[in-house]
Amino acid sequence: MSAALPGAAERVFALFLGLEKQARQAASTEQLAFCMVNDGQSLFGFRHAALLIAGKVQALTGISLVEPNAPFVAFVERAAGQLLGQGQLDEPRAVDATLLDEQSRADWQALSAARAFWLPLKDRGGEVFGGLWLARDQAFNDAEQALLAQLGDMYAHAWLALQPRKPWRLRWPKKKLLAIASGLCLLLLLPVRQSVLAPAEVVPLGGRVVAAPLEGVIAEFLVKPNQSVAAGDLLVRFDATSLKAQADVAERALGVAEAELKANSQRAFADAESSARIDLLAARVEQKRAERDYARQLLARSEVRAERAGIAVFADAERWTGKPVQTGERLMQIADPAQAELRIELPVGDAIALQPGAEVALFLDSDPLDRHSARLERAAYEAQATAAGQLAYRLDAAFAEAPPRIGLRGTAKLFGERAPLAYYLLRRPLAALRQGLGF
Repeated sequence: MSAALPGAAERVFALFLGLEKQARQAASTEQLAFCMVNDGQSLFGFRHAALLIAGKVQALTGISLVEPNAPFVAFVERAAGQLLGQGQLDEPRAVDATLLDEQSRADWQALSAARAFWLPLKDRGGEVFGGLWLARDQAFNDAEQALLAQLGDMYAHAWLALQPRKPWRLRWPKKKLLAIASGLCLLLLLPVRQSVLAPAEVVPLGGRVVAAPLEGVIAEFLVKPNQSVAAGDLLVRFDATSLKAQADVAERALGVAEAELKANSQRAFADAESSARIDLLAARVEQKRAERDYARQLLARSEVRAERAGIAVFADAERWTGKPVQTGERLMQIADPAQAELRIELPVGDAIALQPGAEVALFLDSDPLDRHSARLERAAYEAQATAAGQLAYRLDAAFAEAPPRIGLRGTAKLFGERAPLAYYLLRRPLAALRQGLGF
């Protein structure tokens, strides 16, 4: 006895059960999305389908990777947004092209099939979180629409099973949106304290600058960075070869002048001409003595000594050894380690209104977890170029407690006056916009 041949209804039902089985066997939302836009072609004959979740296309028929800027993707998302605003996405229905704007209708004719059907996906509360855009050349009949509605419920159930978290809605109630907007506006009006970050360095307070006393070549640096020195300690020795020669020549020239003056003084009693030259020779002796004294002073300056006790503040002795320097060129600084201040370089683009006494917090690069409190004392009116080539204002701040070691660097946070949160967040963008537009 042979079995009866299946009819059209049995084949449709079998295909529908196959779609349901494939959807429920999907192991991830990516697999389920692929099934939703591809597997139903054999049953419903659509040309293409697009899956939208939270207003964005997640999958397309025959495409493994969705390009967000593709023309068809942009058309479907724009059309869904327009239908959402008109309340046309709550129920399964054929899409009415007259509800779209002129540009969307033109894109429909160029990119999609003549007929389209919207199949919403709803959560357990009945809220739409996505949907399927199905397009083909013929309209969907009543039987197909009934099957699609049942299929949409099954797809939504399978999606929520794979993604149990509450998906973002395609739309929120207007009251909720209004409440959120009002809350954000109130939050933007909340007064907050302005603050800005800037690089900073701990520098000596009232230190004594040691400058080159003469023009020459440094022969030896006798101290190391941060070394303690006492008053009178030898710091730097210059190459004194030429200075010693000059002092010796000046000494000999003075001896010659004094001998000549003595000889003419002895002959002055008998020789009128020698008597007349005495004043000139005496002046020449004084000149040579001044030259000798100056040469001795230069020779004495070749050894630079500390004028006060403290620590030697400089970067590297090797950088100076053997280098020619000019008179007055800064070599180092002698400072009291207990007396230090904070020097801040505030970039022009980050500058805010700061008053004397403003709070400053220093976080050292070597110890970023500890905060050192300070108070702003001085702020420059003009910006100057820093070592990095950036225009910045120089600010000086005094430490509230014992200062860190001189020479340490870090980041200073400066606190200004209170301002609305909107001003705090939009100050830099508004300044950039003003500079860009020129007003």
